[in-house]
Amino acid sequence: MPRTPPSLSRREREIMDILHRRGRATAQEVLGDMPDPPSYSAVRAHLRLLEERGHVRHVQEGLAYVYRPTVARGDARRSALAHVVKTFFSGSVEEAVAALVESSRTKLSREELDRLSDLIDRAKKEGR
Repeated sequence: MPRTPPSLSRREREIMDILHRRGRATAQEVLGDMPDPPSYSAVRAHLRLLEERGHVRHVQEGLAYVYRPTVARGDARRSALAHVVKTFFSGSVEEAVAALVESSRTKLSREELDRLSDLIDRAKKEGR
């Protein structure tokens, strides 16, 4: 069973989202991508904490530290989703999917429904 990563604060999640989207960034670039940014020193402090906890690593390029996530975005998504399913749906994937479909703000398109149906059919064939 995969290890559950420690929870991230809202700011830390925001920083991780920026790093996953960009692939790599300096503290100044992270700050520039934040919609309601804290101070530059606060961003650096968050990056330092994220690095201490193993979420990011840095390399020095000239005078700047360039940060990148240590976990691929897809792996981070799967881990976060598994945590949500376990925490809010008692581990029930069915309940999680039902909640997503029922609470969708926009109606799912015929193509989206077909893709979901195909995924379910494939899972049935593979015995999942």
